[in-house]
Amino acid sequence: MVIEQVEGTNKGAVMLYALSTCGWCRMTKELLTELGVKFSFVYVDLLTGDELQNVVVELQKFNRANSFPTLVINSQKVIIGFREDEIREALA
Repeated sequence: MVIEQVEGTNKGAVMLYALSTCGWCRMTKELLTELGVKFSFVYVDLLTGDELQNVVVELQKFNRANSFPTLVINSQKVIIGFREDEIREALA
């Protein structure tokens, strides 16, 4: 699977499901980088075949609508969309 890692301060398991063409996804990724948080991300639209199927199944556990960006923190906190204040608070 094409999951990329961005180094930073460990705030737990932070996973961003994004689209490569999505402006809100880009802004979420930039915010996480600005906050200096270690996180993983995957561009779902660049996947194919089994990789795509597996990620969609995983994503649906957290966001049945499959909308982007979807940010998952420690498999418990889910933030859908670019919600800067909510992201800052969750990772403070």
